[in-house]
Amino acid sequence: MRTSAAVLAGKTARVASRMRGGGSALPGLVAEKVDPQFLRHTLSQVTGGIVVVSGTNGKTTTTKMLVALLRAHGRTVFTNPTGSNFTRGVVSSMLPQIGPSGRLDADLAVLELDEAHALKFAATVRPTHALLLNVARDQLDRFAEIDHTARLLAGLARHTTDGVVLNLDDDFVARIADDEGDRLTVRYFGVHASIADRLPELREQDVRFGEPFTPPTPGPDDGLLRPRDERAFDIVFGECAVGPVTLQQRGLAAMINATAATTTARLLLGDAFSAQTAADALALVRPPFGRGEVVMVGGQPLELVLVKNPAGFTVALGTYGSSPVATMIAVNDNDADGRDVSWLYDVSFESLRERGVAWTSGIRAYDIALRLEYDEVPVAHVEPELTAALDAFTAAHPDEPKRIFCTYTAMMALRRTLAARHDLPDFGEEG
Repeated sequence: MRTSAAVLAGKTARVASRMRGGGSALPGLVAEKVDPQFLRHTLSQVTGGIVVVSGTNGKTTTTKMLVALLRAHGRTVFTNPTGSNFTRGVVSSMLPQIGPSGRLDADLAVLELDEAHALKFAATVRPTHALLLNVARDQLDRFAEIDHTARLLAGLARHTTDGVVLNLDDDFVARIADDEGDRLTVRYFGVHASIADRLPELREQDVRFGEPFTPPTPGPDDGLLRPRDERAFDIVFGECAVGPVTLQQRGLAAMINATAATTTARLLLGDAFSAQTAADALALVRPPFGRGEVVMVGGQPLELVLVKNPAGFTVALGTYGSSPVATMIAVNDNDADGRDVSWLYDVSFESLRERGVAWTSGIRAYDIALRLEYDEVPVAHVEPELTAALDAFTAAHPDEPKRIFCTYTAMMALRRTLAARHDLPDFGEEG
């Protein structure tokens, strides 16, 4: 009865929140207040597996790809597509899909959770599988040192019952197998030896402390990325391969995410896995909102690129920063962004120097403008108010492509404004 009451309360809060334009996590918070065991009660009905995707960078994209792969193979999958990767966000995603009794119709659950909340989730609902992506500096005011983040992921692995998929090229993640390999099925994903020289694009070598670690030799069930160009690639499993795969999203990071998702899908599906079905499914995956999503504004593309830590911003600049477009950078320091924005000084903005930045915006608009000045990147305008900056930016560059690099809450606010003016799916309609 308590679960039924939680469903009713959560659905009521969802309606009220949408009417007021509120956030995606409030209904979940209300439901959990009524029934603190809501997640355990509801997910106990999912018998095909509960998969948690966690790590510093790439969670949303990888989760969306994994869900697409499983659905293409005929599985019914529950996921949390809103990008709210706390436990209450998971509950909020459930509410539209369950009836008054709290029944969830799904073969599997694939959940994106941030590193800290993944461990809290696992203490309530033990996942059958975990996909652990990477460890990098992210919101140090929340997670403290980088080795603390690594310990959070190792704790998630300890709570997992059946199998883990680990990043072969991330020392912090790969070494988790040393403690859990005898108990769990372990699979790895990584890059093919032919492109190992590109790994510095994806990780922060300067913070990789600790004892030397030799990664294991990949086996026939481990997925290795072998690119053909910036969008097309193969995922190699021993003598077999999935590909060629062509993504709508460009860049090495997106290919790595696809490799992680495919390796996990292959583990979950076993003999039912089809290489052709996987390649076709990945080709249809649109970038999640804010992760290279393109919005047409006045007949010209405007691209939203989420940035939230040094490694992620560096990858984004390497992927997008050298193309000749008008650029805006929006930086907030709300709780969801992390209050400490000193990480901006660990990012090199030299790729923006030639064209410069048209506008900086957000709560920390002046801070990012100052940071760009240190890298000799010219900034034309500073406007902290996001909507005003967006309007001025698009009006000043009506006949050329545009790109906005933005932190999480800035991205959410900008996209909400764009969605009100253009034909965009709501945050929760992509899953």
